Amino acid sequence: MLLEAIAIGSLCCAALPMAMSCVNLVLFRTPTLRGRRAPANAEVSVCVPARNEAANIRACVQSILESQHAAVEVLVYDDQSTDDTPAIIADMSMRDQRCRNVATLPMEAGWNGKQWGCQQMGQASSASWLLFTDADVRFTPQAVALGLQCAQDSGSDLVSTFPRQICASVGEAMVVPLIHFMLVGYLPMALMRRDNRKSLGAGCGQFLLVKREAWLRVGGHRAFQNSMHDGIQLPRAIRAAGGRTDLFDATNFVSVRMYNGFAATWRGFAKNAFEGLGSMATLMVFTTLHVLGHIVPAALLLAWLFGMQLSNLAFACLAAALLAGILTRTMLAIRFHQPWIGVALHPLTILLMTMIQWRSWWLAKTGRRAWRGRVSGA
Repeated sequence: MLLEAIAIGSLCCAALPMAMSCVNLVLFRTPTLRGRRAPANAEVSVCVPARNEAANIRACVQSILESQHAAVEVLVYDDQSTDDTPAIIADMSMRDQRCRNVATLPMEAGWNGKQWGCQQMGQASSASWLLFTDADVRFTPQAVALGLQCAQDSGSDLVSTFPRQICASVGEAMVVPLIHFMLVGYLPMALMRRDNRKSLGAGCGQFLLVKREAWLRVGGHRAFQNSMHDGIQLPRAIRAAGGRTDLFDATNFVSVRMYNGFAATWRGFAKNAFEGLGSMATLMVFTTLHVLGHIVPAALLLAWLFGMQLSNLAFACLAAALLAGILTRTMLAIRFHQPWIGVALHPLTILLMTMIQWRSWWLAKTGRRAWRGRVSGA
């Protein structure tokens, strides 16, 4: 009876993200560009913080400057780089007046480096829109205009998208695609668009397009100056101030390779995974959902292969739970062009994600969250 109860619970836990994904994949759409010009007063300052990004910054800026149907400038902030980043930024600024180097200022105490740089760029802009992104992101010519179109269609003060995630190693492919699993599998997008509560705010720090007046109204990045998860914190700050936020699909228009290899992926997600969840209670809920819904079925079915006895009901529920997880990942892999190894090894990828979330909690609890050689707040 106990195994049957566990098996039924597993099926329920696995069915939740599958059902939510089926709905959200319909709602999570790419806007349709209407006409050849962006909405009126739609000048955009694209803000790129750069710390030791010599390998990325030129390609990122060039892809932005090729934008169509939108009036863009690129603001770049050198965050105390020790490589050739400052020289590259200076060269790009000389070659194209649409690229502007924002002066590096001593960082005040209590700030995270990225948020400090974004604050300086936002203050240096006079455009009606700010687009915060990262140096490793690549844009197609339509990408910025799509964000403006989504904002116009939805009447939002902030819109965000999750770029296509390029995974060039097995370690990356095991973890990075789970961004979409968490987003599409658990965020009720229909409710997000009807209900403006803060907790429903979501976004990705690789593409945050916000009205500058709304950004100023919340105090800019000062509202979450010590955060390592601006993708969550900025949308929630906008909502807390009465603004609207939305999401759109730009998989075919924006891309990024977040990390290089498994070690960098582990460190990168561990720095802010717990902050993205927000609380110990939420961490416990997701741990239960993921262990019971995706890890337990695989473990018990593996034990069955080695002789463990299961009733017909328990076996059917466990097999259905495992299949639900794989089908969910299959839908996401097709839609977002994800590596198939993550689908094949789905239970293992969920185990890795759960371990990263708990590691992130420990780093936050002990004040040891760090990125690019600096702990949070330094």
